[in-house]
Amino acid sequence: MKTDTRIVEVIALSGFDTPLAYAVPPTCAGELDVGSLVRIPLRRRSELGVVLRFGTDQVVPPGKLKMLFEVVQPYPVLPPDLMKLYHWVREYYSATPEAVLETMIPVAIRRGMKAKTRRYIVAAKAPTAGELEALEKRAPKQAELLRFIRQQLKPLPRADILKRMKISASACDGLVAKGFLRETETEEERIAYEDELGEAETVVPEERHDLTEEQNAAVCSIKAAIDQGGFSTRLLHGVTGSGKTEVYLNAVEQVVAEGGGVIFLVPEVALAPQTVGRVRARLEARGVHTVVWHSHLSGGERYDAWKALASGEAHVVVGARSAVFAPVQNLKLLIVDEEHEPSYKQEDSPRYHGRDVAVYRALINQAVCILGSATPSLESLYNVERKKYGVDRILNRVDDRELPRIHLIDMRREDLQGKGASPISRTLADMLIDRFEKKEQSILFLNRRGFSTSLLCPDCGHVMSCEHCSLPMTFHRTDGKIHCHLCGEERPAPYKCPECRSVNIRKRGLGTQKIEDVVQKILPRARIVRMDADSMSKKNLYRKILNDFRIGKIDLLVGTQMIAKGLDFPNVTLVGLVDADRSLHVEDFRAAERTFQLIVQVSGRSGRGDRAGEVVIQTHTPHAPPIQFARQSDFEGFLLEELEQRREFNYPPFRHLIRHLFRGRNPDKITFFVEQWVKLVQAELGEQIEIRGPAPAPIEKIRDEYRFQLWYFAPSASKVIGPIRQLRQGFKMDKDVIDLIDVDPMNMS
Repeated sequence: MKTDTRIVEVIALSGFDTPLAYAVPPTCAGELDVGSLVRIPLRRRSELGVVLRFGTDQVVPPGKLKMLFEVVQPYPVLPPDLMKLYHWVREYYSATPEAVLETMIPVAIRRGMKAKTRRYIVAAKAPTAGELEALEKRAPKQAELLRFIRQQLKPLPRADILKRMKISASACDGLVAKGFLRETETEEERIAYEDELGEAETVVPEERHDLTEEQNAAVCSIKAAIDQGGFSTRLLHGVTGSGKTEVYLNAVEQVVAEGGGVIFLVPEVALAPQTVGRVRARLEARGVHTVVWHSHLSGGERYDAWKALASGEAHVVVGARSAVFAPVQNLKLLIVDEEHEPSYKQEDSPRYHGRDVAVYRALINQAVCILGSATPSLESLYNVERKKYGVDRILNRVDDRELPRIHLIDMRREDLQGKGASPISRTLADMLIDRFEKKEQSILFLNRRGFSTSLLCPDCGHVMSCEHCSLPMTFHRTDGKIHCHLCGEERPAPYKCPECRSVNIRKRGLGTQKIEDVVQKILPRARIVRMDADSMSKKNLYRKILNDFRIGKIDLLVGTQMIAKGLDFPNVTLVGLVDADRSLHVEDFRAAERTFQLIVQVSGRSGRGDRAGEVVIQTHTPHAPPIQFARQSDFEGFLLEELEQRREFNYPPFRHLIRHLFRGRNPDKITFFVEQWVKLVQAELGEQIEIRGPAPAPIEKIRDEYRFQLWYFAPSASKVIGPIRQLRQGFKMDKDVIDLIDVDPMNMS
């Protein structure tokens, strides 16, 4: 039918998969657009929805069409490019409209949050002598306030003045009513990390560094892609400490100077302050507004960042993976730093990958996308090989700094020599003491939070496991409890074995808390801080600790993944990987790649200043190929070996992988329905995909639900996900069996 601007189709945010038609009231006609957030009547309630289009193909009986209530936000929450992205994410990741919209639209926006305002008071008409005398007698506080305000040269915040002068609000209201004072309201933006500009509290232009020959070649290559216009993706492969950020900043400056918008993604919230500081120091002295975007912001900060971008006031956003959905106008450049990081993949629906969404959004906007890493993912390198991506390589550190010297410690020998009681080898302990005495800083990395991995009874072999999940519970020294990191279950650590009542129960395995304790005994005078998910519960604690470390208030940082990459501290000359091969021993075809990347990235935190750096890798499998390749910084060697193995088994990147997970409380019921489903898929799609499974998931039970999985291998995920979804819609699954589809999964557990 012909498009009718008096009717709109709206997708509700309350779980409806089908768009609903509504009439547009005359009061909303001027402010309504495709992508607008609106309030609609639905099932006798008021709900929120997003306008998908004007007009409708639905047959609506005359007079039966309900009218929408209001437009909630002054700007569309999904401008045209994000509307196209919404449809793509829905289809490719097989997600519900509600899940995609809730991911793309911040909760503060969906709740109709408004801008923060501050009320100011200023003198209005001048009182006559008689009026002032009357105030002195009848309302001395009013007279005092009026005299003070009339002495000021500019409006003052109402709340601050009343608090300072200890005068009630009614006294101020009385003067306003009499016309002696006038009140105004001004919007105030809540700017996250406003002071994150180094140690200074003011904007200081960042010191420019002369580009190396390799950096300059990369800058020129990217500049040519931007000047050419249109869509392109370039992989920036630069070793740790090679100055990739300087290349990014040159590209950002060029795009902003031409009036374009920029999205700059980082893999961890912990990296945002450092990156924001550098971007703002480079841009804001020129009046370019940069905003921050990630889940740790307050609702007000997120709202103001969204409004600044949606209104065109800000042109640059720095943030974690969700920033890929920020409403940047005239988007011309997207940067994905540390593009190999699995943290770009969201584990809840929609299970999107921030890197891949960034590439597709660049395509929609005919923009340039830069993927940067010292250890690129095999998927990105395969796209370079197929000529889908361009590539720029920086193989040397800035100022010709050497890569850190790497020491490999075989912990099996430490155990045989009777030193196995300590998780810190004698070599690493001596080097930590040496760095402390030289007033240099160190980082210790262990990818396991808590004090110990589990509690074990040596008499009967019982392991304290979660009653709801098939996983041992982790002991935490801080509260004396054992915790399940999957379901959140916690209980006091037992003094006796619940099975045999033995009192010989022991702590087994390592956690960051234990490493912190051990190192504190080695360096009793050192200032040691731990950074992991347990210790970083307070807002902005990341910023405080990293800033303290940067200015030398902390001697040694102990942490997990959040300190493994991207951080740049020139005084760090020693990095220790306590249990470097932990990531090798998991059921994941990417285990070798992840281990290699992790060792190289963590090692890269050392020796980034004027002093040479060293790295100690502690492992029980020193001859494992990923560890040996990482030790020698042999990226090409690792790449050739790993790609050959992937090619042999036809794993990604040579084919796409889709994971189909089924869960429920009755394993027999799950097995039955999964087997019926496999027969259907095999019959309908057997020529297009290879099916493996069903099999129990590596973590077989979580929150009292058993888990089984299937794997679908296909040359193209986009070509088979639609048929799989259509088959699933027609398949009658038992209500007690829940299934989910994960396209291009990163988590195999």
